[in-house]
Amino acid sequence: MDAKQLSQRLATVGSFVKPGARVADIGSDHAYLPANLALNQRISWGVAGEVVKGPFENARHEIRKLGLEEHLEARLADGLAAIEPQDRIDTVTIAGMGGPLIRHILEANPARLAGVTRLVLEPNVGEATVREWLVTNHFKITAERILSEDNHTYEVICADKTDDPFHYSEAELLFGPYLLAERSTVFVKKWQRELQRTERAVTQMQQAKVAPAAHLTAAHAKINLIKGVLADVGK
Repeated sequence: MDAKQLSQRLATVGSFVKPGARVADIGSDHAYLPANLALNQRISWGVAGEVVKGPFENARHEIRKLGLEEHLEARLADGLAAIEPQDRIDTVTIAGMGGPLIRHILEANPARLAGVTRLVLEPNVGEATVREWLVTNHFKITAERILSEDNHTYEVICADKTDDPFHYSEAELLFGPYLLAERSTVFVKKWQRELQRTERAVTQMQQAKVAPAAHLTAAHAKINLIKGVLADVGK
């Protein structure tokens, strides 16, 4: 994979960036995603933010190699601190991190989201906590994709800022409102695996000398939600 040929995962993230956007890719590593968008004239300008020096140097090298200095800037910064007010960023992409870390990044510097109208997020675990943050901060999910690549399952969440009230059920927060409605083959396989994993966890907790009641209750509730969704598949 490189900036000219993205993985399916990153290409899916990029597909939700509007033409002409001013984008900040947080945790950009080699800057493959924003560089690809710039090469294809999909964005007007972008920032590749990276908190670790090695990946930051990789991003800066990639931008120079492709001659994209006028369209992209690599910055060594922690999360949203890579965004400056004068950048006029309207789109933020964060891919390849756990949901709790993505949520932490969004919560740590909310002022830098001023002017941002679209978030494209790809949490590799903990998707529900990301959706909870979106609801609390008035970003409504407008599209979702689930895909399988290299024996991993990925979910991409696209959300737009809104002043209109909206609400998601417990099931929609866990599964994703669009993914829940679609119930694709990849979705079903993911939740079949998650059901088995959660049931094993319950068995282990029940065998403990002191069973953690709160965790057991939460696990049973999750199992019931998953079984309900899987039972409806094919009806």
